[in-house]
Amino acid sequence: MRSEMIRLYKGVHTWTGILTGMALFIAFYAGALTVFKAPLNGWAEPPAVRSLLALDEAGRLVEQVVAMGVTDFTLHLQQNPQRPWPLTWQPRGESEQRYARFDEAGLLETGREQPTAVGELVDLLHQTAGLVPGDLEIGITLMGVVSLFYGLALISGVVVLLPTLVKDFFAVRPGRNRKRFWLDSHNVLGIVSLPFHLVIMLSALVFAFHDPIYDLQDRLVYGGNLQQHWDAGGPLAGLERGPEPASMLSPQQLLTHARQAAPHFEPHTLTYLHAGKRGASVIVRGLDERYPQRTVEGGLLVLVASTGAILNDSYVPGQGPVWDSLISLFFALHFASFGGYWVDWGYFLLGLAGAALFYTGNLLWIETRRRRARQACQQPEQTRASRILGALSVGVCLGCVTGISLSLASAKWLHGWGLPSQNWHITAYYLVFLACVGWALWRGAARAAVDLLGLAALATLLIPLASLLAWFWPDCPWWVHRDWTSLAVDLVALLGVGLLAWLARFTVRRLHAAAPDGIWTLTAIGSDKRVEDAR
Repeated sequence: MRSEMIRLYKGVHTWTGILTGMALFIAFYAGALTVFKAPLNGWAEPPAVRSLLALDEAGRLVEQVVAMGVTDFTLHLQQNPQRPWPLTWQPRGESEQRYARFDEAGLLETGREQPTAVGELVDLLHQTAGLVPGDLEIGITLMGVVSLFYGLALISGVVVLLPTLVKDFFAVRPGRNRKRFWLDSHNVLGIVSLPFHLVIMLSALVFAFHDPIYDLQDRLVYGGNLQQHWDAGGPLAGLERGPEPASMLSPQQLLTHARQAAPHFEPHTLTYLHAGKRGASVIVRGLDERYPQRTVEGGLLVLVASTGAILNDSYVPGQGPVWDSLISLFFALHFASFGGYWVDWGYFLLGLAGAALFYTGNLLWIETRRRRARQACQQPEQTRASRILGALSVGVCLGCVTGISLSLASAKWLHGWGLPSQNWHITAYYLVFLACVGWALWRGAARAAVDLLGLAALATLLIPLASLLAWFWPDCPWWVHRDWTSLAVDLVALLGVGLLAWLARFTVRRLHAAAPDGIWTLTAIGSDKRVEDAR
């Protein structure tokens, strides 16, 4: 009975992994990059004139923007290359943000931001794996279904591995038995990172299905009045809004009230809602590194704009009810919004390890079902499923890597050639991704692996190359941000180039040494003619 149960769970683990492996590879690879979404956007955006604004001048800027009729906007207390403007807002019905600042003469100047879509592309792939281009909600829901199978794969994998856990833990046995090597690598990656995967799986389920759950509650429990219940208990409850003009406290006074409410809270933005009118409020966003925080932007404190009274402090790190603190911890464990740079780099490596986990799972399936030669000089034709899965594994995984690298690099190269790049990133990714998948299906897994690893290395090399040209060629149409954050993007890309080049060379050696009766060989893939040619 015990062996039958293990066999059952092994089957569940295998097929749930196969059904979700490639989508999870994209989600985890993009998720690893999403940890550094802000640096990626900063690297890809052209330099802008930084508008340093003294805090005592911020009140005058707010007053002039309100006089323009703008009621919802954000005042940035810390300007940097990724956020050079002191005040921004998003007009209704427009995709581009507006900014306001004082020019050298002290006069109000407004304009349109031209943000890059690189970080948004990576975040979109992380949330949806690119399953439904152009529809975020459906993509997230589909990834919720993928996460359900992902959870089954995790649980069944642990059950299968338990009988030999102590014996095989950390045992990676290279050699001629390729299946044993991939199985050992897969098991080590899975067990070491199991807590991380459980957190990601559970939080992904919550993110994917919380709207359908709320909709069901609204119909069955609240009779369509759920939004009214939320508003009654929300941070703006009891705050009556109206069109009548009303005075507001200055930014300095609002920050004083915020520091009194949370002494260790370090604000970085003030978001005004209904500014200049009765019932205006201000959302103070900031960080407190002592506690886990709900998002990478930290926690928030809601104040009445006219008096500085606290409307809601439950999202301030370390404050609020226990339930809100637990929810914040849950979010922090998914977004890595705690612990600083060391945790960010840890999540980056865990994300890459997760992508490797799903790739090795596909390789195991192929090796398990590979038809082996029973007699000398006879070579069986491999199953169509094995050949297709091998090609898809190579095309999807390396297509994702190549597409993201080329999309990121294009931000500088297209700008340098005077070509529009804002709508290019998503288009470039899908064109490259689909081309890589088609190439793998046509060439086969073995040959495509070498080709696409080289292409991925070349696409990734374009990232630091654009910065290098701008660094040593002052008249170059590209740019380089001379700060450590942007430099880190180039250095990590160079490490990626080295790793991809090494993998390409390693793959060539392994393919030439592969058994002639498998799909991972350059000399024979299933026809007698190729065997003769190899001889």
